[in-house]
Amino acid sequence: MTQHRDDERVREVRIDALAFGGDYNPDQWSEETWHEDIRLMKEAGVTMVSLPIFSWPQLEPEPGVYDWGWLDRVLDLLHAAGIRIDLATATATPPSWLLRAHPEMGPWDAEGRRLEFGSRQTYCPSSPIWRENVARMTRAMAERYGEHPGLAMWHISNEYGDHVSRCWCSESSRHFRRWLADRYGDLDGLNEAWGVNVWGQRYTSWDHIEVPRTAPGPINPTQLLDFERFSSDAMLELFQLEIDVLREVTPDIAVTTNFMSMFRDLDYWDFAAREDIVTDDAYPEPADPASHVGAALNYGLMRSLKGGRPWLLLESSASATSWRDVNVPKAPGKIRVESLQAVAHGSDSVMFFQWRQARYGQEKFHSSMLGHRGERSRSFQETKALGNELKRLEQVRGTRVRSRVALVVDWDSWWGSSAVESLPSQRLQWADQARAWHRAMHTLGHAVDAVRAAGPFEEYDVVVVPNLYIADQAQADAMRAFVENGGHVVVGPFSGVVDATEKVHEGGAPGPLRDLLGIEVDEQWPLADGVVERAFYDGDTIDVPCWAEWIEADADVEVRGVHASGVLEGRPAITRRTVGSGSAWYVSTMLEPEGMLTVFRDVLRSAGLPARRHVDVDAEAVTRTDGTTDYTFLLNHGTAPVAFALPASGVDLLTGADAAGVVELGGYGAAVIASPHAASVPFISLTAPNE
Repeated sequence: MTQHRDDERVREVRIDALAFGGDYNPDQWSEETWHEDIRLMKEAGVTMVSLPIFSWPQLEPEPGVYDWGWLDRVLDLLHAAGIRIDLATATATPPSWLLRAHPEMGPWDAEGRRLEFGSRQTYCPSSPIWRENVARMTRAMAERYGEHPGLAMWHISNEYGDHVSRCWCSESSRHFRRWLADRYGDLDGLNEAWGVNVWGQRYTSWDHIEVPRTAPGPINPTQLLDFERFSSDAMLELFQLEIDVLREVTPDIAVTTNFMSMFRDLDYWDFAAREDIVTDDAYPEPADPASHVGAALNYGLMRSLKGGRPWLLLESSASATSWRDVNVPKAPGKIRVESLQAVAHGSDSVMFFQWRQARYGQEKFHSSMLGHRGERSRSFQETKALGNELKRLEQVRGTRVRSRVALVVDWDSWWGSSAVESLPSQRLQWADQARAWHRAMHTLGHAVDAVRAAGPFEEYDVVVVPNLYIADQAQADAMRAFVENGGHVVVGPFSGVVDATEKVHEGGAPGPLRDLLGIEVDEQWPLADGVVERAFYDGDTIDVPCWAEWIEADADVEVRGVHASGVLEGRPAITRRTVGSGSAWYVSTMLEPEGMLTVFRDVLRSAGLPARRHVDVDAEAVTRTDGTTDYTFLLNHGTAPVAFALPASGVDLLTGADAAGVVELGGYGAAVIASPHAASVPFISLTAPNE
């Protein structure tokens, strides 16, 4: 069994196979259909399903009156078939009778309008009535099913924050005031933190503070930042409430809640610390030929949230989704390669939303494992083949991804650089920077982990920091120690600008990072829309769109790139400083993709790491290991053939064939090469097909 440890004890996810299956909604179907479902699940190799996520109204049709019989029968059928159960607490959304009895627990938007029942997540996270009923329902589920032999783990709520991640009601304001009092102690502390002498915003009573609803003009940026923090914490309190009940009633059962990949609204570092295993819902856009690159960034975060432990892909799509403006289906073969990508990046599962495609409701056009045509549907044929193929990868379960590169993911900087209007430019967005920097490392052949801004960094050779708008001394000290001990850190533009209360650091950017980087930012220099300047870098000319900075560099700083046009022509653009046995880089500009590759090739060379000479964004190689055997996943996300050069021979687990030298894969092809564990992370270069 795969084991997962938190600060208290070890809890096992009770499944002895790679988890394969999806969300199951038996309450939408007849009991006759349940038996057909079980037959087809066994045929497809299903090992786990998630239920009953949205079934509170069916389980408690009126207050205090429960109807457990149908769920009892379903769970027993699944268990008898050997299918494990990711059992939801059924608290993802309130039943209508609860909201109608207590309309005050409904959420409000920023304009002060109460949102109506008729969708899902129609609740205020701060509502004491909602919390009381959530705890009651969770306890009822735990007491009823906590000893069921089919139970693999608890699935708390569902996709926290998907529809309501912030609430602007009066209860939220009361909760916000309590949160602020805990954070700042008294009004003097709050007034100091919020810089209220600007625009006459001093508070003389806690009762005067409200959540930041729509106002006549720009809102205090520190108030906005604190509201982001508070809103994430309010949802975290709701999560912890259910954890506490489950820990009391079923202390040996692992708990999780399904994340939504790189999701802005909730600080997943905090959420992951409370649960036993990280789970994720991932929906790469089929219409985007490079969506797998963003998926790799998301998966790097998922495996890193609990220190590199395996995680579970709990939802994905068998083909088209139902919630995009245009819902493009997945081409034949993409289901397989995208699923194997998740496993490559540390997932011990491949699961879908959902098992049987709905005939009614908001998601009736969302693809499923078993499509509207039943077992004749393409999605069933492809997922059935995938489920049986995954059985060949059982030995990969429990292994960890090998990586020497990490990317700093910091929710404070994400919120601070995107929540307010009064910034030098709205074009420099944390998420866009993170994706661009990750894409460069990914394209050059490296799997990228995620880390907090204060580390730990010791497992890595290179740490990239696309943006750290909010920075403190502890983070700067951790980065300096990393560099002095031989690490290489690369810091992006608009970093070290403000402290945790949105005050500009003394002396300006990069604030506490100044002594490490050896530069000062005299002035941010955003470019007008449509303007693209240029820079010289190591003999190449690279494009600089949207953002630049006027920087001054110390005498011991090597200027690696200079501006080649515009007002900043001749001034430093990209710098490198040797500190101890490592180096600290500063990239003061935004760069186009080719420019990013040029710079990061240089960074990797400086760190003694390889980089692909021949690049193909469709070609991906990721290695998992158990310390004895390396399992290298070779994936082709495109339709044209790609060729991988293996550093060591091995066996392809998917075919059983020996693999050595060059492995060529056709469109949407995949191979999983098992080879003896190598001392250094295996690096897979590319060659031209048939070369």
